[in-house]
Amino acid sequence: MAAAASSSATAACFLSSPSPPPRRPRHFLRHLACAGASRPAPAASSSSSSLPRSLALPSPAPARAPWTWPRGLGELVVPTEAAGRLLSSAAGSVIVALASAALILGDAGAASAFVVATPRKLQSDELATVRLFQENTPSVVYITNLAVRQDAFTLDVLEVPQGSGSGFVWDKSGHIVTNFHVIRGASDLRVTLSDQSVYEAQVVGYDQDKDVAVLRIKAPKDKLRPIPVGVSADLLVGQKVYAIGNPFGLDHTLTTGVISGLRREISSAATGRPIQDVIQTDAAINPGNSGGPLLDSSGNLIGVNTAIYSPSGASSGVGFSIPVDTVGGIVDQLIKYGKVTRPILGIKFAPDQSVEQLGLSGVLVLDAPPNGPAGKAGLLPTKRDPYGRLILGDIITSVNGTKVTNGSDLYRILDQCKVGETVTVEVLRGDHKEKIPVVLEPKPDES
Repeated sequence: MAAAASSSATAACFLSSPSPPPRRPRHFLRHLACAGASRPAPAASSSSSSLPRSLALPSPAPARAPWTWPRGLGELVVPTEAAGRLLSSAAGSVIVALASAALILGDAGAASAFVVATPRKLQSDELATVRLFQENTPSVVYITNLAVRQDAFTLDVLEVPQGSGSGFVWDKSGHIVTNFHVIRGASDLRVTLSDQSVYEAQVVGYDQDKDVAVLRIKAPKDKLRPIPVGVSADLLVGQKVYAIGNPFGLDHTLTTGVISGLRREISSAATGRPIQDVIQTDAAINPGNSGGPLLDSSGNLIGVNTAIYSPSGASSGVGFSIPVDTVGGIVDQLIKYGKVTRPILGIKFAPDQSVEQLGLSGVLVLDAPPNGPAGKAGLLPTKRDPYGRLILGDIITSVNGTKVTNGSDLYRILDQCKVGETVTVEVLRGDHKEKIPVVLEPKPDES
């Protein structure tokens, strides 16, 4: 009651005046109009009636007397026009007073009638970006890497997060694709979908050389939305791309950019083996984006965000994605066999800088185990003589006629070969060259 009285008092200051006029009759405005209609017209001035019409002076406007309240309706004589203006003025004052009272009294329903909201308008390119994000966000997942740690004081074994990253749904069977370095060293993995539901994940397989891993979760099929897979062979520098991921733990973040370069080469974070034909983009990729999708303007997958070039560790406008054409073949093998069968020569070779310091070009063989493909074929490793002097091993200069100048060239050639294939390796042995046939074999842990 006190609040209502206070509100009524507040409204009253807008509806009343300090000295209220005398009470008017109920039909005050009707009598006002009738009195104005029955008033006789004023008589002409005597001074102007004696002059000719052509010399008559205009009669001065009568001075307006101050308004005084009449003692009765008979004394109140006002023209009809004045009554109309007075009526309009009175009605306007009442409306303004009512609106002010509604705002002060907090009547949200009455006050909202005076607010007009302008609808938001987006450009066509903005609408396309919004639609792309809404359609592809359900396919992107958040991956948490858990490791087992023992408390130094209580000796309790705890599971603590040691890293996080992104991934995306590959199919309705629950397969999730991400980077190998996102799951490396994990004792347990948890996958969070776009609806914030969390599932334990099992590792199906991984390829350390190409930094690709496949997980699997047991989730209802209606919660799994596979990402549409595109093609990376026909990409062009300058076309728009979109990256969705979880940078710094901020789930489902969208960044945009363009393709800055094609056919780049980076090294695998796990093995150092080069990854060819990598896509370079200026779309912001930060820690936590690893394993997330890179999409074209149609919303199709064209790459897997993998690495950035940055001295500070944050985005510097130079990000790299593994092309989907490379990822697709690896994922198919991991789902089918649980591993990737990749051929090797079975050698250890010296760093490229060491060979350059010797003034040579090629791959210097440091070790060739006897049970490996190169050892079986007769390639010679580097060793020391009885006096401790270094005797250089074979230097590989070409494979199947393709010139080899460094380790990246050798890996690139082997990626195009198959297990069991025989290749011709040309080596520089001493001061002469030899051609040696070698049968490629899989890695020992993949046999």
